[in-house]
Amino acid sequence: MTVDPGRAGEQRRNLAAALKDLRRASGLSGERLAARCSMSQSKISRIETGKILPSVADVQQVINALGVDDGLARELLDLASVANAEYEDVRASVRRGLHLRQRELAALENGADHIRYFLPAMPSGLLQTPEYMRTAMSPPVDPVDGDVSQTITLKIERQAILYDESKRFDFLLTESAVRWKLCAPSVMAVQLDRIASVSRLPNVNVGIIPLSAQVADVPFHTFTVYGTKLVTIELFTGRVVLRDPKDIDHYGRLFDFFHAASPSEGDVRALLEQWSDDFRRSPH
Repeated sequence: MTVDPGRAGEQRRNLAAALKDLRRASGLSGERLAARCSMSQSKISRIETGKILPSVADVQQVINALGVDDGLARELLDLASVANAEYEDVRASVRRGLHLRQRELAALENGADHIRYFLPAMPSGLLQTPEYMRTAMSPPVDPVDGDVSQTITLKIERQAILYDESKRFDFLLTESAVRWKLCAPSVMAVQLDRIASVSRLPNVNVGIIPLSAQVADVPFHTFTVYGTKLVTIELFTGRVVLRDPKDIDHYGRLFDFFHAASPSEGDVRALLEQWSDDFRRSPH
């Protein structure tokens, strides 16, 4: 089976239909299948009608209860893996409007109590200054064709959520992400000051993996873990969304592994202040 996250919506419908057909072919009622799977009958019904997306573990329980042969079981589990992933092309986001992308991110942030950001390439929008944002949104390759000023306004509005003490935010950056000279030295200095300032909020933790740290793995890409609901992975050309609990758990453990390489918050702020001073002393 070809794994194509771009067809996740279609795969979800196919998965729901396949599970319903198999249950009917077995002669089991939804209630009897639910009992065999240790699920509620209403959950089985919502899975079969496509109202909820079953995890890979849910599908495994159903196929075990139905006695599905190994070949078909592998196909259904592959289908469940694809159905629990989405891919959004960055060009599609631009066509729909960059402001809508900001509203989608705000909805994700509002819907989670604990968010973990792994940032090996650059600071998250929640940590950026307006000047840094503008440069980040004006890449020389495939420049953004949209209302950049409106998007910056919405990004700044999103930052207000950091002051909601009912939520917890963990940001983990690499030294490269913090010190990459995306902007003029004066702008970079203020950007580092911004990160240090946010790190003082009581519900925010900022970690940095220094280049001097020995870490037995490689930070391949940016990802964000939204509570226990989903993970987003950022690519040059788009974004992958994962919803399977096993994937979410994996990225949570990956975050914790990398976070162990970060010094204490006090030491992190000292590094940020040192690097900010370095930028201020840099020739313009």
